[in-house]
Amino acid sequence: MALLTVKNLCLGYESRVIVRDLNFSVPDGSYLCIVGENGSGKTTLMRTLLGLQKPLSGTIETAEGLRQNEIGWLPQQTTVQKDFPASVEEVVLSGCLSRRKGRFFFSGEEKKRAADNMERMGISDLKDRCYRELSGGQQQRVLLARALCAAEKVLLLDEPVSGLDPYVTKDMYELIRKLNKEGMTILMISHDIDAALRYATHILHIGDRVFFCKKEDYPQGKDGGSHE
Repeated sequence: MALLTVKNLCLGYESRVIVRDLNFSVPDGSYLCIVGENGSGKTTLMRTLLGLQKPLSGTIETAEGLRQNEIGWLPQQTTVQKDFPASVEEVVLSGCLSRRKGRFFFSGEEKKRAADNMERMGISDLKDRCYRELSGGQQQRVLLARALCAAEKVLLLDEPVSGLDPYVTKDMYELIRKLNKEGMTILMISHDIDAALRYATHILHIGDRVFFCKKEDYPQGKDGGSHE
């Protein structure tokens, strides 16, 4: 079953077209990596899938029963966000805001959800620490726990390993793969073709050429090198 189906999607701003004629589907439980050159429209596509931006034309169909509050979103961090003066627990809990429905306080169920996702990400011992005091890898785990508080079925990740050292990068990739193995559908923007071929089930390439395929059908040497 496809959770998302994109048909003849055209992306851009006002009269400027960035990507045209995008067609792909995202099967339930899949791991889609979106790759391509800088400025090719990867983040614009993510924002459009989230409903934060309207397409110039085309359609995005969601599976029956998939609601917007079942989709988690981990955007690229800005410098201001990295310096956010809140506790880890507060940041993770903020992922439950869409569930609060006008209530002033978080419910016991929402607090348990946050605690469970901190445990899931291995950061329970950091819950009272200030977010801005954490390392880059710890911050990404916090933001992933926050996204999981919002997600039931789908996680959208924009360069989740950007700026991380190789050891922490590998750890983050393994963490994301584990979530996928547990049933979470993953859509991830990445510049790392080798990692995409190692972890993903499907690859969407956008840029001068646009194509969507299973990872085993991805053209070897597309970026000038060989892959595992």
